[in-house]
Amino acid sequence: MWKRLSVIWSLVKGDARLLWYAVRHPLAPPWLKWGTAGVVLYLVSPVDLIPDVIPVIGLLDDIILVPLAIRWLLKHLPDNIRNDIARQAAGTGFAGSGSTATPVVTDVTPRK
Repeated sequence: MWKRLSVIWSLVKGDARLLWYAVRHPLAPPWLKWGTAGVVLYLVSPVDLIPDVIPVIGLLDDIILVPLAIRWLLKHLPDNIRNDIARQAAGTGFAGSGSTATPVVTDVTPRK
């Protein structure tokens, strides 16, 4: 189980951190907290769509479903929460990964 979690963590650590910030946001909707709890329960649950005893295919469903679920949750956040967590992640020196990352402009002075 730990090997499975470490492989998935390496794939989604940027989006997982953004999801962590979103869940802790004061205006986070209840569906976000329930969805995050569902993703975590799916990861630690011994019951999967495809059992893990099948060598490669057993991990494949986790490697595909978990990142998709996290990105879906982040994609459906209200804009104000998404902007707040992007700013918070940028303040910690972390801008995220994947399609949910928000570009951060740090210098707007024109070059000569």
